[in-house]
Amino acid sequence: MSCDHCYVYEHADQSWRTKPRTMAPAVLRAAAGRIAEHAHAWSLPRVRVVLHGGEPLLVGAARMDEILTDLRAQVEPVTRLDLIMQTNGVRLAPPMCDVLKRHGVRVGVSLDGDRAANDLHRRFANGAGSYDQVRAALALLRTPDYRELYAGLLCTVDVRNDPLRVYAALLAERPPEVDFLLPHATWDEPPLRPAGDFTPYASWLSVIHQRWLADKRPMRIRLFDGLHSTADGGPSGSEQLGADVVDMAVIETDGRYEQADSIKIAYDGAPATGLSVLTHSVDDLSRLAPIAARLAGVEALSAVCRSCPVVDQCRGGLYAHRFRTTGTGSGFDNPSVYCADLRVLVEQSNEESKMHFADTEPDALGSIVAEIGSGFGAESTIGWLADQQPAITRALLFAVIDQHGSNAAWDALAAVESVDAGAVQRVLAHPYARAWAVDQLRPGAVGGGLSYLGGLAAAAAVHAGVAVEVDVEIDRGVVALPTAGTVYWPSPVTGPARLKVEQDQLWIIGPDRTLSVNLARPEATAWWQPARWVDLGGWGIRLEDGDPARDCHRWTPAGRLDAGAERAWRDALTEAWRVIVTDLPAYAPGLRAGLRAVVPLERDPAGAQRASTARDAFGSVAAALTDPGDLAVLLVHEFQHGKLGALLDLCDLFDGDSDARIMVGWKPEPRPVEAALQGVYAHAAVADAWRLRADQDPRGPELYAKYLGWTTGAIAALRGTEALTPLGVDFVDRLAATVEGWGS
Repeated sequence: MSCDHCYVYEHADQSWRTKPRTMAPAVLRAAAGRIAEHAHAWSLPRVRVVLHGGEPLLVGAARMDEILTDLRAQVEPVTRLDLIMQTNGVRLAPPMCDVLKRHGVRVGVSLDGDRAANDLHRRFANGAGSYDQVRAALALLRTPDYRELYAGLLCTVDVRNDPLRVYAALLAERPPEVDFLLPHATWDEPPLRPAGDFTPYASWLSVIHQRWLADKRPMRIRLFDGLHSTADGGPSGSEQLGADVVDMAVIETDGRYEQADSIKIAYDGAPATGLSVLTHSVDDLSRLAPIAARLAGVEALSAVCRSCPVVDQCRGGLYAHRFRTTGTGSGFDNPSVYCADLRVLVEQSNEESKMHFADTEPDALGSIVAEIGSGFGAESTIGWLADQQPAITRALLFAVIDQHGSNAAWDALAAVESVDAGAVQRVLAHPYARAWAVDQLRPGAVGGGLSYLGGLAAAAAVHAGVAVEVDVEIDRGVVALPTAGTVYWPSPVTGPARLKVEQDQLWIIGPDRTLSVNLARPEATAWWQPARWVDLGGWGIRLEDGDPARDCHRWTPAGRLDAGAERAWRDALTEAWRVIVTDLPAYAPGLRAGLRAVVPLERDPAGAQRASTARDAFGSVAAALTDPGDLAVLLVHEFQHGKLGALLDLCDLFDGDSDARIMVGWKPEPRPVEAALQGVYAHAAVADAWRLRADQDPRGPELYAKYLGWTTGAIAALRGTEALTPLGVDFVDRLAATVEGWGS
């Protein structure tokens, strides 16, 4: 790689030319010994070691295993060792991931947004972009085998890039955290500032901050979290905001201690300390004047900074960005070269946050967690969760286009949105639009699947009453217009077709004929099935029997329902809803607010019940037809999974680094924390349902006892693990309180 962001090779300090490319085993052992010595002397409860570069993956899997083994062997007998790696990702592969997983290393990957944004700077020496390789690495980190390694993304800001496209591209990678970095600059080498905006970095970041708040903070963004925290008097948690205490040192490949490596941008030799792990302790390093000054906090800042009204939030910005060679305040005794941007960003983010939280109902994530943790959820709360889904789907669609390339259907969807944004929002709220997008982002997915976008665009056009013409694929005789209807070709062909929507008419131009549909007449025909809605008295759900993307459950979905099957489903859902309202009323508001579609499944040949929820299809439940009482319990059960999944889109209830496994009653093998949480949450509702319906069904007492035992046992096991976050502890405690209340 030849990335021009890189302060090691591309900026003022060129000391790399005198150092070995990698750390020798003897130097590594000395470094590990110094870390262990310091941790023991000060009784440190934990030490974090970041494997950095250059590019750490260049050492290869075998050498990486040796490095990590040596570090752990010396440090872990003394203190807890947290291991992080920062990488460009281009050489990440399963053998390396296996090593990192074995040693508990979390991996942060550098990505600047979509292809154009990333490849503006993060290029190979031959000029080629790295985007495809980085995306492949991130796809690998999202797989079940390696998801625990995924620490987050690092994005360096370039104000020439569209901030919302960058945000959407990062969100689509589903990172646990994103850190936006200002590009390295000093007063001698100031940052790019396009004409007409004196604070372009504040403007750029503010656009993302507003969108992030509007999307209900779907991922952690370290810079914004720091701004929110410092606004309430909390820690910054970020060196970009000056940090509260800078307790970091760099150990170079030759064993020399250096200050924070970002200082390499100031001048040649800027981070040097003259000390080495071979000759000096960490305490020796901490006594050096430049290190000690950075432990003094606000008092060590320049006079200009100390007099600034936002100093408690900005804290002078990144130390390296304060440097200037000559004039008043030569050296680092200056405000940041981004001073104006940081002041505006602090003030804008404070105001934007204040306005957002004043207008948000419910207004605190903690209250949402507590309410949903109780097992239920008001209609307004579950509706709020549902309202977050289209933004996630939109970001995923951007990622699909970025990965596979744009097409006319994407342009058509944008054209419809310019006329009627609500019509597009309605389509993006379709549960299986997100499921389709996620499938397209899996490794090996091919761009041919983009024909689904044509169906989305045509459906939006039908809702908006505007004209579009798009290419689609007939898939075994089916073309779906999700939320609008389904076209059934007279024969089960697969091949290209064209959809044309205009003035209440739909034309499907296929390989051997053209079909037309009068959209003003809602009845079904041999080749057209309008979306089927079941009216449940003031609200309705869709019987989804046409969209191919619904085939993401454990069992095969049923095909197009004939008149008899449709009638049976309508009757069963109507009666099941009556059972829920009558016997299980606490669950009715959530279902009414969030359940949008039911997918009929093929019946089990042996007559066993079948039901499923897909993690990426919030608002839908798949089930085989059964009697109304059992269907009512199935709907409650499966929608609990959907509620919890939507909550996990927005916050962490457990530590993603935890390898804890929990024994539960419903599975013979130990379960990961997320699976145990999902199971206990859904099974608590089933226990409650059979408790409340014990008089209506002779199986009630026995089933209640079974599910109650599973629930209480799993709650105890979850409470016994340290894997839950504070929000997760509150969630489990709220559920436990509900269950304990059944005995009163």
